[in-house]
Amino acid sequence: MASQEPWILENGNVKGSSKEIRHARTAHNMSSSSLRKKSDLALVSKVPCGLLRLFLANLQEVILGTKLSVLFPAIPLAILADCYHFGRPWIFALSLLGLTPLAERVSFLTEQIAYYTGPTVGGLLNATCGNATELIIAILALSQNKIEVLKYSLLGSVLSNLLLVLGTSLLCGGLANLKKEQKYDRKQADVNSLLLLFALLCHLLPLMFRYALGPTDQMATSTLQLSRASSVMMLIAYLGYLVFQLWTHRQLFEAQEGSDDNDVASEEEAVIGFWSGFIWLVGMTLLIALLSEYVVGTIEAASDSWGISVSFISIILLPIVGNAAEHAGAIIFAFKNKLDISLGVALGSASQIALFVVPLCVVVAWIMGVEMNLDFNLLETGSLALAIIVTAFTLQDGTSHYMKGLVLIFCYVVIGACFFVLKTPQKNLADNTNVINLGGRPLDGTVFKA
Repeated sequence: MASQEPWILENGNVKGSSKEIRHARTAHNMSSSSLRKKSDLALVSKVPCGLLRLFLANLQEVILGTKLSVLFPAIPLAILADCYHFGRPWIFALSLLGLTPLAERVSFLTEQIAYYTGPTVGGLLNATCGNATELIIAILALSQNKIEVLKYSLLGSVLSNLLLVLGTSLLCGGLANLKKEQKYDRKQADVNSLLLLFALLCHLLPLMFRYALGPTDQMATSTLQLSRASSVMMLIAYLGYLVFQLWTHRQLFEAQEGSDDNDVASEEEAVIGFWSGFIWLVGMTLLIALLSEYVVGTIEAASDSWGISVSFISIILLPIVGNAAEHAGAIIFAFKNKLDISLGVALGSASQIALFVVPLCVVVAWIMGVEMNLDFNLLETGSLALAIIVTAFTLQDGTSHYMKGLVLIFCYVVIGACFFVLKTPQKNLADNTNVINLGGRPLDGTVFKA
């Protein structure tokens, strides 16, 4: 009873039944829940002051209610490092570590708020905050006119979800269940694969458009206009996906939950109140924004200090560390032979970034007067295309074994090695033009032919 006291003190009864609330939980929430731990509020319940007791209970649930709480000290250390002008690579590393528990806590808080708002609003909130870290980093990079860092980080998030997270999940799940045939619902995978292929088309067209027109003044304007039109279509497609997921075909996305699965739905009741959850969510979002600003502002310094290209840091390191909690949860559920949840995390995140975050950045840049297009250049777009195609072939039969995961991981390693050896000059990273210079391609539009 003590664990439910803050809830009762602040808000009274739960809005909606437990079954309805579980319908608002996405694969992201269930994945992150595997890293949570129950809080013992016996000591807190003895505090005589009601407000202080409520605050301490919420503090214990939000800060200490995760297995990643050991990383929270990185947040004040990053702030102190910036205030006292420590080395910028240290600020970058500490900020990156601090983002890991914050991303998991945002998922926890959106789930707590969903207990009050109902399944539909909760689902929309989860869809919006599911990749809050990537979105905030992208907006901050856009505000500093670091278009190349923005594109790299978003591309890396899609690649890591499709190849690293999904591959590791299939590999670990296959090794842990060698004597069992692992199956998953193909319907959800087919929907996400189709959306990713549509997003790939929207990225390919500006690239082909640039090579078809050649280095002319009209090329940049036409490519930008095409990208903006495609971005609007992608956002409309994402809205249609939300309608499909939350209203018309909700049963496809509920199939991943079992009615008697205590591991997936471990929390039957909320542990903090609505307004407490809302205030904590705002606070966590502000901290993510602060640390993301540190990351964006110090990434070049970290690249110079460590001798690693900005492309490798943005495409490989940022997604791995930033979403470590979500990725670990997906792998844990794969061990338990719950591939529907693992696929929901990997494919759902990739689809959200490709169809929502990327086109939203183009539209926001349009509003800000910044020229950002969907031309990610040949190397990046080719990597994205191969990742989507390989993933689609991997998931076509509805069954899994460890060899599929091994191939996906190998693909990710090869792509990572490609960007590791790619050295983009810093002067090109500071360039404000639309086109990112990669692999020695000149910015005057000249195309080297093989």
